[in-house]
Amino acid sequence: MSNSSSITQFLLLAFADTWKLQLLHFWLFLGIYLAAFLGNGLIVTTIACDHRLHTPMYFLLLNLSLLDLGSISTTLPKAMANSLWDTTAISYQGCAAQVFFFVFFMSAEFYLLTIMAYDCYIAICQPLHYGTLLSSRACVRMAAAAWGSVFPYAVLHTANTFSLPLCQGNALHQFFCEIPHILKLACSGAYLREAGLLVVSVCFGFGCFVFFVVSYVQILRAVLRIPSEQGWHKAFSTCLPHLAMISLFVTTAMFAHLKPPSISSPSLNLLVSFLYLVVPPAVNPLIYSMKSKEIKDALRKLMTKWFSEAAKYCSPSAYHSQWLTVEH
Repeated sequence: MSNSSSITQFLLLAFADTWKLQLLHFWLFLGIYLAAFLGNGLIVTTIACDHRLHTPMYFLLLNLSLLDLGSISTTLPKAMANSLWDTTAISYQGCAAQVFFFVFFMSAEFYLLTIMAYDCYIAICQPLHYGTLLSSRACVRMAAAAWGSVFPYAVLHTANTFSLPLCQGNALHQFFCEIPHILKLACSGAYLREAGLLVVSVCFGFGCFVFFVVSYVQILRAVLRIPSEQGWHKAFSTCLPHLAMISLFVTTAMFAHLKPPSISSPSLNLLVSFLYLVVPPAVNPLIYSMKSKEIKDALRKLMTKWFSEAAKYCSPSAYHSQWLTVEH
């Protein structure tokens, strides 16, 4: 028996039993993290630097990339550190911080994907009213609401979770601090308040999911009425990346939390959690860069500019002129 006041750290679930396999996981996680960081960083930089991409859709994509960077940075660096140092411990304060940022970034991303669904719906179904319904000011307000509304929500979840008395030890059967696994350590009946809040959150998330489905049913009906093949291609290029991101995010998250207990196991929990936490932030930039011609063109232009400036700076003539300037 233990209680929350005596717990100073939690024990996370390890990815492997031997240090060699842990080290292999470290290099795998490092590669995925760098790919996600580079991909999302390039998306943010490209949209910020190219004035042609200063539109509501790409402004929302910029915010999504920032949230992806935040969400993957909440869990993966700690998993990498634990794999490298062959440990499973996380401090009580570190666990609370991880829960807060996990809830904050994941909730904000879900709300932002809902706003992006609305953006696709207006662009396809009501194109003549797009500039009015999704002006720059309205888009900034919706994005700010997505970021701002989840802050008290994350604080409430974190405060509720870590105010519970813990009687079932400190071993979490997950590779990061997740609320359902912390609730399993709570004393009997003490978790009901947080469980009730989770039920309300699930209901709200289900409402967003229904909005996704209704929006894309309307979009599909509108696309089928478009007579030209070029119009079909333009409509699908606008919405397919967003639909792919929603599908990846929602299906992996739903399977992680709604899978039958009969097929649940620690290794399967690790795999599924890894899929919905780590894969979407790493894959989202690839989805958008492959499907969006504007992103590819702007990225190519930006990379060409960077390489030309680097080549100019590193050329022998530039080095010679700098040396002469220093001498004089």
